[in-house]
Formats: sequence, structure tokens, C-alpha cells
Amino acid sequence: MTLASIRPVERRDIPVLLEMFHELADYERLGHLMRAEAALLERALFSEAPAAEALIAERDDEAAGYAVFFPTFSTFLCIQGIWLEDLFVRPAHRRDGLGRMLLAAVAARLRERDGERLEWSALTWNDLALDFYHGLGAERMDDWVTHRLIGKPLERLAAEAGRR
Repeated sequence: MTLASIRPVERRDIPVLLEMFHELADYERLGHLMRAEAALLERALFSEAPAAEALIAERDDEAAGYAVFFPTFSTFLCIQGIWLEDLFVRPAHRRDGLGRMLLAAVAARLRERDGERLEWSALTWNDLALDFYHGLGAERMDDWVTHRLIGKPLERLAAEAGRR
């Protein structure tokens, strides 16, 4: 096994990052929802006020995985956190520590910022991921249900703000 490295994503990584986004979407059976494109990703990661950050894992100068994350805040605890949007390792590189390295790098960034909580979600059928997270000591939050507004329902709700 060769040495792997984790580093912040750079603009030059956008094409390979998009490839891996598509690979993850296909793995999660959500490829039909994929709309990511280079200009949107560049703006999200490299604008004056970035929406997210990303790390890339490399092995033998090949992109092997990535993590995308952004800050959160807990009102109950008044602490900063990070939401891990994606943690993905290409199949050829799984089970050799890259996922753990990526997650450790995200955790280290959180701690550098005095943050205290790292959270993410996983699909209920993804036993590979669920077992990995359990092995790290992650607490499964079965009492919480994720909700999402996107597209027309989001537009309708946002429009209500202008009518008052």
C-alpha cells in the first residue's frame, strides 16, 4: 500500500471532484438528481464567502476520495460545529484508511476552530458506511428526521417573506 495524502481542494481539482460527485450520486442511487457543474462548484468553494470547504485524498497522485463540509452552530450548546456533507472514497481505495484519514482531517479543522461537534447523515441501507461510522464511535441519532425544501416548495415559502 502506498502513502496517501489529504489536502485542501484547489481550483484545478474541480473536474476530478465533479467526477467523484457523480460516482457518489450513482452509488447512492441518486444520479438522476445530479446537477453539479464546474461554475457552481467553483463559486461554492472559492468565492469571497465560500458555502463549503473540501479536502481531497490522493494516492499515487490519483484522486482517491474527498470530503465536503461547512460550519454549523448549536443554539442549545452555543458551540460551533461542522456538517459533513459528503465523505467519499473510490471503491478501489476503500478499506485502507482513506475514509478515516479524511474524517480525521475534517475533525482536526473543527478543533483548530474551537468547534466541538461533527455531524453528518448516512443512508439507512448503506451498511458499509454505517459500520464504518459505528467503528469510529459515532452516535447514531435515530430520534431525528431530516427535512428538506427544494425547488417549488422552497420558492413558495420564500415568496411569503415578501408578502408581509
